[in-house]
Amino acid sequence: MLDTILDAFLDTLKVFPFLLIIYILIEVLEHKTSFTRDRERLQGNLAPLVGAATGLIPQCGFSVMAAKLYDSGLIRTGTILAVFLATSDEAFIILLSDGAASALLPLIAVKLVVAVAVGYGANLILPKEKVAVTPLNGSEFDTYSCGREHEGKSDLHVYFIDPLIHSLKIAFYILIINLIFGCIIQAVGEEQISQLIIGGMYFQPFISAAVGLIPNCAASVIITETYINGYMTFGSCVAGLCANAGLGFVVLFKNKAKLKRNIILFVSIYLISVVVGVVINCIASLAGLL
Repeated sequence: MLDTILDAFLDTLKVFPFLLIIYILIEVLEHKTSFTRDRERLQGNLAPLVGAATGLIPQCGFSVMAAKLYDSGLIRTGTILAVFLATSDEAFIILLSDGAASALLPLIAVKLVVAVAVGYGANLILPKEKVAVTPLNGSEFDTYSCGREHEGKSDLHVYFIDPLIHSLKIAFYILIINLIFGCIIQAVGEEQISQLIIGGMYFQPFISAAVGLIPNCAASVIITETYINGYMTFGSCVAGLCANAGLGFVVLFKNKAKLKRNIILFVSIYLISVVVGVVINCIASLAGLL
């Protein structure tokens, strides 16, 4: 047991410096660019493409901001679907930090294609949907939407302390997950676990997509670490991360008047994610990769 705890701690410790560096870089980019703040980019013919590309940026605020724009009638359904499907919360950062960068480009490519295709498909299905010039409900929304307000904070706090706290939080999640996996391996054995994973590759996307819908960054950490540790197929990982819209759905479900609309979006994201995951697993199986 002590070996398991030590291994989990050391594995997490190796990842932490990379997490901190990447979060600092993201914080700098978020403040030095206005790309995610210009809603006009999300209202034209290229909106689903722009939304998908922006949703890929590993920062937690954009899905929330997009949800607020959608709830205010400022972007179309296709755009919000594209943003939500492209969002992966902490996944990209963990892949880069935890020695699994080779999976990053395929993951980005799949999520971008799926998000853009679904976004434009939804707009074709809803051709009469219009966007408003000003919020329909008269609401206002802030630029930093992920709970990390920056007003009145020093540069040291914004560019170092906030990323440090966030890195420690994610590292803690990784440590817990590594401890759980270590205990499972010790109790069950890697061979039995591998057999279970292969046998459940068609069922896994249903579970991973359900986990992805949990509105917390821990969901993306669980999915990504499970994949990195070899206990989840790539298709199942994609399913979970396509469903991982962060806190976006929390914002939408606050509007009780649009409950039916929000439920349809919620179920649609889940079903699309599952289908994508199953298709990828089937292709991988036919290619002899599973």
